[in-house]
Amino acid sequence: MVEQSQYATTTKYIVKAHFDVQGVVEKPDVVGAVFGQTEGLFGPDLDLRELQKSGRIGRIEINLDSKRDKTTGSIVIPSSLDKVSTAIIAAAIESVDRIGPCEAKITLEKVEDVREEKRNAILTKAKDILRKWVVESSPSTEEVVKEVASSLRGVDLIEYGPEKLPAGPEVESGSLIVVEGRADVILLMKVGIKNVVALNGTKVPDTIIKLTKDKEVTAFLDGDRAGDLILKELQQVADIDYVARAPFGKEVEELTPKEIMKALRERVPINLARPVERPERVQFARTERPERQERYERPYERGYGPSEPPAQAPPIPRPSLSPVVFDVAKDLRGTLEAVIFDEAGKELGRMPVSELAEKIPGVESAHLVLFDGVVTQRLLDIAAGKNIRFVIGDRVSDGAKKPPNVNVMTLSDLSSFSPGPAIAS
Repeated sequence: MVEQSQYATTTKYIVKAHFDVQGVVEKPDVVGAVFGQTEGLFGPDLDLRELQKSGRIGRIEINLDSKRDKTTGSIVIPSSLDKVSTAIIAAAIESVDRIGPCEAKITLEKVEDVREEKRNAILTKAKDILRKWVVESSPSTEEVVKEVASSLRGVDLIEYGPEKLPAGPEVESGSLIVVEGRADVILLMKVGIKNVVALNGTKVPDTIIKLTKDKEVTAFLDGDRAGDLILKELQQVADIDYVARAPFGKEVEELTPKEIMKALRERVPINLARPVERPERVQFARTERPERQERYERPYERGYGPSEPPAQAPPIPRPSLSPVVFDVAKDLRGTLEAVIFDEAGKELGRMPVSELAEKIPGVESAHLVLFDGVVTQRLLDIAAGKNIRFVIGDRVSDGAKKPPNVNVMTLSDLSSFSPGPAIAS
């Protein structure tokens, strides 16, 4: 293929033909035959001379070789015409039967689509660029973990009021979100919500009562009975405008950023707030409705009405925990991270608290779970199923019942245990 720089910059097609001449001729003879024998065939619109003057036909290139009283060669014509006009020009060139004084035969070899070649070159280059881009821009797993961990430790949490309530730096703005605990504040700040403050318990502090008087306040509560009770107290002592709830059975600190934003978008006015509802279950058969007295005597399901006081668990034996556990626990507060250890005290993995319940089943030889979050009933059930002996969190959810084979502790409890050479059951 001839270098495209020799052609008009708008070249679309290149007509390539081969000629055989019964005699010796030179380039001017070939050019003269091409222009002369095609002149006037189709009027000025397709006249080669006029087309070349207007730049719609580029410079015609002739290559030839004469041997033994015969001449062979090639003709290359660049065209910026459309397909139909280019095809007519190609056919006209092939109609030339004499070059100079000699008989000749011109045979069309092909018409190249320059733009198609350009498209293919662009596609090849684009694939190469994308391949290099993906390789160079994809961070390693280690880099991702480090970046996420560093962002978790960068929370500018403050202590607000005489009660030193965990809060975001914009707690005094015109609108306020009230949550239950410190971990909830940290999680909301991770998704960019900084006008948040925690109750830090089931009793509503005086600071919260004062803050709610002249602000637009949204209470963002867990999707359990404890959240229902806190909502009732807030309705009695504070000036709450809206209520947002985590899905049934979930706590705010367990939510993903998407679930947090969805819950806040679906907040309702305080006068329309109701206890969190259990998701409907499919009914396979209609059962007879029990008599009223029987319904009153039936035990309440978890999450509705007064629950039975949790059974007093037997005292936890004082285990000897690996020094590694104590070292990790010191830096765990405020990170919303979870760390899993095996029986020898070896770290098996780290993950965000929001992913803990999903990932525990996939961790083999797990013996102890240490995390900056709330020990929920769901987590305890999973731990019992995996034969995990220790679950240590920031606090224990109200009403959570300890399985017989699981030792449940808080991060504060660790101060009462002494480090040992390994994690003993």
